Amino acid sequence: EPWSEVRREMVEEKGLKGEVADKIGEFVILKGEPWEMYKSLMGGKKFGNHKGALEAMEDLRICFEYLEAMDSLKFISFDLSLARGLDYYTGVIYEAVCMNGNTQVGSIGGGGRYDNLVSMFQEAGKATPCVGVSVGIERVFTLMEERLRQEQGGSIKQPNVSVLVASAGENLLRQRMKLTKVLWDANISAEFSQQENPKLKFEIANALDREIPFMVIAGEEEAKEGTCKVKDLKARTEETVAVGDLVKTLREKGVVPVGCEFAMELLNAESSS
Repeated sequence: EPWSEVRREMVEEKGLKGEVADKIGEFVILKGEPWEMYKSLMGGKKFGNHKGALEAMEDLRICFEYLEAMDSLKFISFDLSLARGLDYYTGVIYEAVCMNGNTQVGSIGGGGRYDNLVSMFQEAGKATPCVGVSVGIERVFTLMEERLRQEQGGSIKQPNVSVLVASAGENLLRQRMKLTKVLWDANISAEFSQQENPKLKFEIANALDREIPFMVIAGEEEAKEGTCKVKDLKARTEETVAVGDLVKTLREKGVVPVGCEFAMELLNAESSS
């Protein structure tokens, strides 16, 4: 909301004196680069000799120095209009925002210092000062999906798994689950349909549409023999392998365990240079 509306509410609805609201207004409109803001506030003696304010500014000075040492101060904006949970925050507060260039597109988290909140759940007289943060998971996912859509022309085509486990036949849900568990235990990203009897042609179409590179297909005979089929959708090849060799086969075809993608990219870059 614009400051004029906030001021009106403070004076007309909260009963604050106009001159007091105007004094507050001098501060809440201030926002900018941390050191510039710090020097402006301290050099202009904005807080006079107010002990609490000066102690807070000293804490911020130390905080800015630490952030600068970690090369993180460039991501920080010092915003005096920020307000959160006045009932329990007792010190610094902060908010994490997602930026698109110089435009803020959404808040994804926030938190601050609270000296007394945890004490409410402890024995009398015990104090546990804390600093905490909460993250808006749904907002983060929404922004990530929106960014992917922009990068991929309006739809999300990036595969979120390396292997789609499917079946040819009926009543094979448990077998799909067993095969998926084998892959998960090897840190290979995989998923299976939770439908009882999904049609194989629709499963293949789903994998092709999402550009999932591999499928593992279970059939009635394969389930009895302890085997499964590995389908390479890009190479358009298919082979039958023992379940015990499934992980080895997929790794030989280039499937990288979750968490090792970055290392594999480095190895590939080094081998090609």
